[in-house]
Amino acid sequence: MNTNKTLLWITRTAVLIALLITLQWGLGALTAGNQFIVGSAVNFVLIIAVITSGFFSGFTVAIASPFMAFLVGVGPAKLLLIPFISIGNAVLVIVWFLLVKKTPKNINEYTKQIVALVAGAVLKFITLYFLIVKYAIPVLLKLPEGPAAVMSASFSWPQLVTASIGGVLAILVMPVMNKITKRAE
Repeated sequence: MNTNKTLLWITRTAVLIALLITLQWGLGALTAGNQFIVGSAVNFVLIIAVITSGFFSGFTVAIASPFMAFLVGVGPAKLLLIPFISIGNAVLVIVWFLLVKKTPKNINEYTKQIVALVAGAVLKFITLYFLIVKYAIPVLLKLPEGPAAVMSASFSWPQLVTASIGGVLAILVMPVMNKITKRAE
């Protein structure tokens, strides 16, 4: 990678992380932390990151954003959950990268995106459900039944919904984003 491409990658990745944290903070404040709005926005940015800026940018945003969000006070209250959220984000990014960017060019672009939307949402949901609901909450956090149920609810079916909404938004915005990023290169 030459110096200009490296600088472009660093800049894009930093801007995407900043955008993600700003959206989490701003939408969280405007919507009282509504998971469906904030989570959908997060997934949207993750998908846009990997599609417009490449695998390593998307992966970096996926891994770093929960830690950065925690540091500025908009992430999950439990530090122990952050690595698991990063893994769930990474799964979404990996699926979108493999299905949209690494599949044969002769497959229709929208078909690839729809398959990535469904597969990414399902796999992120499954990942977070097993890592957080079935492992982290009962084994690591050892929360009482009431708080455990409330926290578990956030990492179950809503993850499927927010990843799907984020995917739909990304599919709608991608044509414009692709034009913008091609001009920047």
